[in-house]
Amino acid sequence: MDAVNRIDFYIGLSLAVSSSIFIGGSFILKKKGLLRLAKRGSTRAGQGGHAYLKEWLWWAGLISMGAGEAANFAAYAFAPATLVTPLGALSVLVSAVLSSYFLNEHLNVHGKTGCLLCILGSTVMVLHAPQEEEVASLTVMAEKLKDPGFIVFAVCVVVSSAVLIFVAAPRYGQTNVLVYILICSVIGSLSVACVKGLGIGIKELFSGEAVLKEPLFWVLLVLLVACVSLQINYLNKALDIFNTSIVTPIYYVFFTTSVMACSAILFKEWFRMTTDNVIGTVSGFLTIILGIFLLHAFKDITYSWDTLPLFLRQDHREFPWGQPYVALLNQEMPTEEDAKSLRGGATKEHLPERNSVSST
Repeated sequence: MDAVNRIDFYIGLSLAVSSSIFIGGSFILKKKGLLRLAKRGSTRAGQGGHAYLKEWLWWAGLISMGAGEAANFAAYAFAPATLVTPLGALSVLVSAVLSSYFLNEHLNVHGKTGCLLCILGSTVMVLHAPQEEEVASLTVMAEKLKDPGFIVFAVCVVVSSAVLIFVAAPRYGQTNVLVYILICSVIGSLSVACVKGLGIGIKELFSGEAVLKEPLFWVLLVLLVACVSLQINYLNKALDIFNTSIVTPIYYVFFTTSVMACSAILFKEWFRMTTDNVIGTVSGFLTIILGIFLLHAFKDITYSWDTLPLFLRQDHREFPWGQPYVALLNQEMPTEEDAKSLRGGATKEHLPERNSVSST
């Protein structure tokens, strides 16, 4: 039994990693498609337009996301949700790296450090992932769905989603990135529960059970299609209005938190964990959030390893606060490009002339 569980673990792990690669790439393809539409003057998705349905790059992104979601779907059938979901951080890394190459969205030292922290945090969470309660059939899944705690959670999700869609989105959707992302995230928690149930049903189907006669199987399928459709719609709006490097990490944080809450309530995973595993799981998740914060909060700061020596010089201490760096006679004067990058776009006239320094 342990050998079978280990095989399932590695299958789920492999599927989750491949899912992150496909999903991370899908953000780039869809963003490229939306940018092409904006250049043509088409009605943007953020303004209610659906011209992206005629753009092949957007469809390529959708296919890539579909492949990633399919792999993710299969991963949930082999491994606990609290193991699979955190590995979505890899999609943030993939998206951040690819956006720096294909969307000209600069990835600075803070961003690279954030990517590394996402990987480390994901690794820690995988090592301390809780083992979910055994759910071997749709019958057991049906009993789980009838649990009062999960019913309250589902009602809260539906009510909060309705408020966000009909009240918050029309007022603040164009200016606040959290509105559309919160819609995707809270609805996504229910979609993962549907995916888990369908995965169990498909495994039963391959074992010869008459799953297609179960009403729950079709209910979960319909709910999954509805949830995914809403997620795609509002994720498109967020991507069209806001920077990819903002949307992807914030979406990951809220989506992962929602899924972990749903999984804990539905499968009672955390009740069977030891203290060290609880601490490890929470620490890993907080590490990922820190990495996401570095990716997002400092994305507009132009800072690289090449400029680090300039920041460390004694004469340069007050330079970031508006005092220009003046070289001593025995020091090499930084180039205009270096100064611009250090000051976040300083103009040419703020720099002393190299020739005048040398002549003195």
